[in-house]
Amino acid sequence: MASSTPIRPRLTLLDQDHIAQVHEVSVRILSSVGVRVDSEQGRQVLEDAPGVTWKGKRARIPPELIERALETAPPVVDIYDQRGEFRFSLGVGEAHFGVGVTALEYQDPETDETVPFTRRHFRSTVRLGHELPSFDVVSTVGIIQDLSPDVADLYAVLELAANTTKPVIILVSNEERFEDCLRLLEHLRGDVVSRPFAIPYFNPITPLVVNAGTVQKMVVAIERDVPLIYSNYAMIGATTPITSAGTLALLNAELLAGLTLSQIIKEGAPVILGSLPASFDMRGMGTFYQPQGYLLSLACAEMMKHYGLPHCGTSGSGVGWGPGLVAAGHQWMNHLLACVGTMELVPFVGDILAAKAFSPALVVYANDVIREARQLAAGFDLDAASIGFEEIADVGPGGTYLESERTFKLFRDAYQQSDVLPHLTLEAWQDRGCPRPEDVLREYTCRLIRDLEGPADYEEVMARGESFIKDLTGG
Repeated sequence: MASSTPIRPRLTLLDQDHIAQVHEVSVRILSSVGVRVDSEQGRQVLEDAPGVTWKGKRARIPPELIERALETAPPVVDIYDQRGEFRFSLGVGEAHFGVGVTALEYQDPETDETVPFTRRHFRSTVRLGHELPSFDVVSTVGIIQDLSPDVADLYAVLELAANTTKPVIILVSNEERFEDCLRLLEHLRGDVVSRPFAIPYFNPITPLVVNAGTVQKMVVAIERDVPLIYSNYAMIGATTPITSAGTLALLNAELLAGLTLSQIIKEGAPVILGSLPASFDMRGMGTFYQPQGYLLSLACAEMMKHYGLPHCGTSGSGVGWGPGLVAAGHQWMNHLLACVGTMELVPFVGDILAAKAFSPALVVYANDVIREARQLAAGFDLDAASIGFEEIADVGPGGTYLESERTFKLFRDAYQQSDVLPHLTLEAWQDRGCPRPEDVLREYTCRLIRDLEGPADYEEVMARGESFIKDLTGG
């Protein structure tokens, strides 16, 4: 029997006609409706671009300029850790996950009480993301509430640099501090360009607005040759059309506008594009994810694959009240779809309650979900060696494979078990006092957080960072 490639489950939504239709409408939106540019700097960048026409602050971008941007943008972005070691590439269709979100509240894993997110919470959560093996990056994990807004971003970046060696995604609220944050990272970890380990994350405003802060931070990042994420956030039925098709076309147009702007600033600038298509609850006046949004995220990933561009998508978070049934279902839905589709960077795992709070226990649970989703997506081999006809013949009818040499060799890899929620028989569950899985998860998370330590150079990095910030701010 000839050998074959592994059998892997794959999910595809769009055929070539669908892709062509979405692209055509997106280009039509940009060339006829245009985008509003709320920045003098942004308008200056576009002023000399060939074919751009204006109506007030609204720039109409011609198809030729979009095609040029698609040609010049790099198809792959290599990501390194903070020690300069290669970790993964974006643009090759594999999902990579990250802990973090800009939450205002922290949910205590023991009591489920939410409290303002502090620097202490930030530190422990970064260490948690560093410890859990399913996570490839650590993102800004909250907005520090016990520091002045003038310095909070700087100390957040310091905690990211000191408490993990994984790649980091940085979200800076105060655009005036963005370049200072990059300088701080360079001071602590060296060159952020030749071996990029820090990726800034920017949002335009949907529908069809490129806000001043985003333009300002884009220019700083691109001029320093730092790869960036340009990601739009939709509230379906409020900031985008209620239909999936209309939302997809609009969001794709916004991403093409951001890509075009980046390539006008500097041809060849590395950009990672993606969408967060949430729905708007007109009764509760909040946002949430539902199957429609996950399908749109998959569709966005397929559009980026067609364009040959790296992708950043949804994280299955923001939904639920804590590490319970509601949040767990969304973690499974998002991460499984990410692994069997073409989604790539999944950067914001852990937020709940409409992204206003961060749940460490949910992150611990998601670590298991991602591991199992990756196992499923890996599929299995189907060849002579993996079938093992001789073994089947040797065991014969009514035999057992418990004593098989292959069983002994492969059992541990074939049956990985969670450290948090092990497989229990009825008797084993009863012997443990019939525990509830949510309680076991909370207890495990509390123990894990209590015992976490920083990397070996934690004290050195913290001291250098504190000194840099004090010199910078005069504090």
